[in-house]
Amino acid sequence: MDGQLGHGEENSSVPKVIEQFKELGAPNSLSREQNANRQTTPLKVSSIKAGGMMSLAIDNLGALWIWGNSPQPSNTEEEIFSLVSSSSPLPVWDFHGHTVVKVACGNEHVVAAVSAGEKFSGTDLVCYAWGNNNHGQLGLGDKEGRARPQAISTFGEDSPWAIYEISCGAFHTAILTHKKSYDQEIESRCWTFGLGENGQLGHGTAMSTSLPEPVDGLPLETILISLDCGLFHTSVLSASGEVWSWGMEKGLGLCPDASLAGDNAGDALFPIRHRCSETPGGLFPVPVQLACGAAHTVLVAGDGDKLWAWGRGRSGVLGRGQTADSFVPVPLMWPSLEAGLKKEVIQRNYESKASFHRSGSSSETSADRKLSEAMEELSLLREKLTLMERYATVLHVSIFRKSLDQRNLPKSLYDSEVFDIKRELENVMEAADTDELARLQMFYEGMLSAVKDRLMKRRIKEVVKEYIRSLSLGRQP
Repeated sequence: MDGQLGHGEENSSVPKVIEQFKELGAPNSLSREQNANRQTTPLKVSSIKAGGMMSLAIDNLGALWIWGNSPQPSNTEEEIFSLVSSSSPLPVWDFHGHTVVKVACGNEHVVAAVSAGEKFSGTDLVCYAWGNNNHGQLGLGDKEGRARPQAISTFGEDSPWAIYEISCGAFHTAILTHKKSYDQEIESRCWTFGLGENGQLGHGTAMSTSLPEPVDGLPLETILISLDCGLFHTSVLSASGEVWSWGMEKGLGLCPDASLAGDNAGDALFPIRHRCSETPGGLFPVPVQLACGAAHTVLVAGDGDKLWAWGRGRSGVLGRGQTADSFVPVPLMWPSLEAGLKKEVIQRNYESKASFHRSGSSSETSADRKLSEAMEELSLLREKLTLMERYATVLHVSIFRKSLDQRNLPKSLYDSEVFDIKRELENVMEAADTDELARLQMFYEGMLSAVKDRLMKRRIKEVVKEYIRSLSLGRQP
C-alpha cells in the first residue's frame, strides 16, 4: 500500500522483479535533472534491508536507495521530518561522494554506516540516523525527528570506537563497535538507545535514552560477531559461540501468550545468556550469525547446516515441525548437505540393486563409495576453512589494526602465492596520514608494553619460586 514492494501499490503474493530499479543508473550527479536526462547503466545490488513499511538497497558503487513509506526531506526550507510514500527507489543524495557500507531500519527510522571519505578503508565508518525520533532512537541526544541523515557524535570520526554492525528494532537501535586502537586486547562493545520500556536496551532499567549507552551486562573480553533486533528485544552472538538476549518476555520478543511464571516472568532488563544443550560448556559450535523476528530468534552455526531457534512458535516459524513456543534454543529440522547426499546415495544403491535383480549381473559400481568419501573430505575441508577464516580475521586485526575485508584484500595476495606481511605493513604506513600513524604507534607500543609486562611477571614468578625453594632447602637465598 505504501510502495514498499517497488512496483506500485498492488500487493503481491509471489516474488516480482522491481522493474524500475533495473532502469536506474548510478547517482553520480548532485543534480536529479542531470541524472535523469543522461543515459543510465544498470546497477547491481550488494545489500538489502526491509522494515516497517520501507525497503532499502545498497548498490555495488556504495550508493543507498530507499522506497516505500520512508523519511524524506520536505519541500519547505525548514525540512520538517515527514514520511513520504514512493513505489520507485530513490537515492539518498546526502551520501553522494561516500560509500554506504551498512544500513538498518526500524518502523520509521533509518541508521546507516557510511565511509568518512569516498572509499571505505576498514575503520573509518561514520554512523548517520534520520527519521522518527519520538523515543530517541536516532541517538542524537533529543527527540526531534530528522528529515535528513545526521551523524551520531558518539561514533564520529574522532570517536575511539569503530562501527562494524548496526540493527534497528521498532523504536530502538543497537550498534556493535570495537576500539580503533588496541592497547592489549581486542575489545568489542554493544551500544543501544531509543525506547527502553521493555528492557530492549539492556541497561538494567525500563528507561528510554536518546544517547548511545553501552550494554554493561556483557563481558568486556568477548568478541561480538553478530547483532540483530526484534521489535522489542535484542540479541548478540560472540565468536566463541555465546548468545545473549534481552528485552520483552525475557528477551524472547513479542510473546504476549508466553507461559512464563514466577521468577521467569517479565521482561529482561539485563542480557540473559542462552546455552546450547548439546555441548558441555553451552557454547554453540562454530557460530556464524543470528537473526531476530518480531517474537523469535534464529541462530546458524557449524558449516551453515546447524540451526537453532527459540521464541514464539506460531505459524511454525521455529522450524520444529510444530507450532509450540520454545523458551530455550532448540535445533531446527534442517537437512544437512551430507544428509541430502546420503539420501541420494541410498536411492542410487536401491536402483543399483534393483538393476542387479533385473539383469542378474553381480558387478557393483564404486561410484557411490567414492561420492561418500568425497563428501566426508569436503565436510572436513569446510570445517578447516571456517576455522582459518576466523583465525585470519583476528590475526589481520592484530597486525593491521583493521578488520579483514574481502573487498580490500592486500594486493600481495593477488601478485603471488605468499602474503608478504612486511611489505603490506609498509604499504599501510605509506598510505596512512599523520593521525593514523600516531594511532598505529600507540597500537604497537601497547602490544610491546603488554609483552614486556608479561615477561616481567614471568621473571618475578621465577624469582619467587627460587626464593621459596631455597627456603625449603634451608639455604640462605
